[in-house]
Amino acid sequence: MELDIRTLAETVQHNCHIADARHAGDYTLCVYLLKMREMYRWEQGESFKTALTTDDVGDWLTEREGAWDDVEEQDYKSLDIDGKSYDPFDNDAINVLLESKGLVYNAGLGIRCRPHFFLGQLEEEQQADSHTILISGKEYARDMAAPPAMIQGDKVFVRMESLRRVLWEKFEEWRMTGLDNPIGRAASFYNFETDVEAALDEISDVESRMVIAHEVGEIMAGQEYGDAWLAMLNAIPRSHAEIMLRAVRDHYADALHTLPLLVENANPASIHFYFGNLTAMRKKLAPALYSAYETWHKTDDLQALEQLIPAMAEHWQRTGKEALGLYQKSGDQAVEDIEALVLENILS
Repeated sequence: MELDIRTLAETVQHNCHIADARHAGDYTLCVYLLKMREMYRWEQGESFKTALTTDDVGDWLTEREGAWDDVEEQDYKSLDIDGKSYDPFDNDAINVLLESKGLVYNAGLGIRCRPHFFLGQLEEEQQADSHTILISGKEYARDMAAPPAMIQGDKVFVRMESLRRVLWEKFEEWRMTGLDNPIGRAASFYNFETDVEAALDEISDVESRMVIAHEVGEIMAGQEYGDAWLAMLNAIPRSHAEIMLRAVRDHYADALHTLPLLVENANPASIHFYFGNLTAMRKKLAPALYSAYETWHKTDDLQALEQLIPAMAEHWQRTGKEALGLYQKSGDQAVEDIEALVLENILS
């Protein structure tokens, strides 16, 4: 039976609209408007060379927010494939059918259990130890968040189109300020001034390897922390503790895999981009890491960073397990104790 890709994409996009309607309020106004501008660009097929104005996006945004009101309370739709109906979160069964058709699908829960859905072209499949890496290209359906990578069980989903968009947003934000910072330094290695699309292709190819490295590190960290860690993250109230715990795990994952690869490759643009992409919380919790970057930037010597990595891995493994122990003992009442624990264990 021939697959009706258009109908399938419409169903997945409908589920994306429901998720967006329910979670648009998770963002600050500035971030929300940026994401919706880029959602408009994607839907209209506009290139990154096209400067979008408020007039371009305004009417579309008003219409979209009205449509959200109509779908917010609806249930997610099942996916009909080859005459059968599938739960939208049954990734394995759906992808068994779609892989032979050159497609890849993912539905999963992100930060604060926010559902994410996407449907795209399957460009490449890689095997790495006990997990499979599925790399997609053109996307037929996506939500406004569109994370460039997600882990589902033993599978890592890497979305090249969404990665290009994230990279574009990073460099566009830098161009508006012109500051001498890691993102600007990374941008200097690529020809953004004369050929944005080619520059994005080039940097996406490089940074996709670091995205995969981080996700592999996440798998390694998850094996060490155990399933109880994710249960804690999904259950803990919104708080500084939640943000801190996510930063702790990211640091641990990177110490296990991303940073060793970054040092091994010694790609200046990639090093700058890694540090430009650190969240404020991650920089706050690991000033020693950023200091090692600044040392490299001044001296072109990666020794300080290389020597820090083993200590980082041990430090964040211990801190993460101690935080989990506090939560297992006291549940939501442990929020303040977790915050205090992490602040006492700043890597300086």
